[in-house]
Amino acid sequence: MSKQLHIEDSSTLPVTWQKGLRSNNSDACADVAAGPDGMVYMRNSRDPQGPALAYTREEWNALFLGIKDGEFDNI
Repeated sequence: MSKQLHIEDSSTLPVTWQKGLRSNNSDACADVAAGPDGMVYMRNSRDPQGPALAYTREEWNALFLGIKDGEFDNI
């Protein structure tokens, strides 16, 4: 059975959300949380009851390594 990749109401997740330190207390930031199911969740900090996306740890690590290596600098 596959994991749900889109959660309609992120406030229902049993996680503690974390905002990036570089957000400077602005609302234009993403919140991230590690789930007890091993998934990594991300949501828009301006909409805490809004949707969240779920990523496997492998997907999350691949995204971070790509960012770190400059693979997305053209975006």
